[in-house]
Amino acid sequence: MTGPSRARGPSRHEIPRIDEAALRAARLADPLLAAARERGLARWERYLAPIPEALRDGDLRDLRAAARSSRAAFGPKDSIADALPADLWIPFRDAIDDLIRRIARFDVAGEC
Repeated sequence: MTGPSRARGPSRHEIPRIDEAALRAARLADPLLAAARERGLARWERYLAPIPEALRDGDLRDLRAAARSSRAAFGPKDSIADALPADLWIPFRDAIDDLIRRIARFDVAGEC
């Protein structure tokens, strides 16, 4: 017998607006990660590396964590905005903000 089961909430495909926003953010995270690699920014590469996959394939809990982690990359003292081109990080930041809003709406009202 396995451990106790925990309710994880609906599957991503059951929340298409959140799934859509997460996939959009994942597509925008890929070039951001590639730019960090190309520039030899190992710290940002390590930080960003798990994010695209979590956004692409994670459940709702994983999406929350990936979105928080992504948003935290824009800190007041240390930010990917200072290290990577604006044409890459601005769309990513905006997509993450949209994902966070959609998740919050779902959490509050069960809809996004």
